[in-house]
Amino acid sequence: MPYYGFGFYDPTMIIIIPAILFTMYAQFKVSSTTNRFFRIKSASGYNGQETATRILAANGIRDVRIEPIRGTLTDHYDPRNKVLRLSEEVYYGTSVTSVSVAAHECGHALQHAYGYAPLSIRGAIVPIVNFASSLSWILIFVGLLFTRSSTLLQLGILMFSATVVFQLITLPVEFNASKRALVQLEDLGIVDNAEARDSRKVLSAAAMTYVAAAMTAILQLLRLLLIASNRDD
Repeated sequence: MPYYGFGFYDPTMIIIIPAILFTMYAQFKVSSTTNRFFRIKSASGYNGQETATRILAANGIRDVRIEPIRGTLTDHYDPRNKVLRLSEEVYYGTSVTSVSVAAHECGHALQHAYGYAPLSIRGAIVPIVNFASSLSWILIFVGLLFTRSSTLLQLGILMFSATVVFQLITLPVEFNASKRALVQLEDLGIVDNAEARDSRKVLSAAAMTYVAAAMTAILQLLRLLLIASNRDD
């Protein structure tokens, strides 16, 4: 029986099941770990905003604003505007999770200040990835259902590959930011030895979500390549 990768008969879906399961586990892990350490106060008494201020100042970075933002774990660093945005629970909170997440976002600010290459590359390809990812599935869908030519399908797969590249570049960016965060937290005495282990748990759990995203993108690409191969047979 022929199949096209869409519709009721799609055996290629089995390829991405491991990614789906791992993503569910990663989401559970980050939620349970961050919530657990949101309830444990840091011995230093610093909140997220104070943690970020101290780390940036200690590294001579004085042109980055720190702002609260609504939402849960919506924390991020905006390199274009040099703004470090912390979710309100992190910005005002004095928990181990709060100082750990704030330090991680400072890790991105340090990467930006010191010209960390993977961060620069990721920032440069964001417009390309946004365009390619939004168009790729349209081309794939049209190529599979409405045309006999494989050109549109192949072009869609090629565009989707940009998403895979982006997710792979994201991994060293996030791991490096966490590594910098842990060094800063310990060197500046924001966490003690026991809390450093807890901070590592928080950041490791968060990193799993990026691994899951990369795994999903890679397996989805393999699935699409298999669909294209079977269609040409």
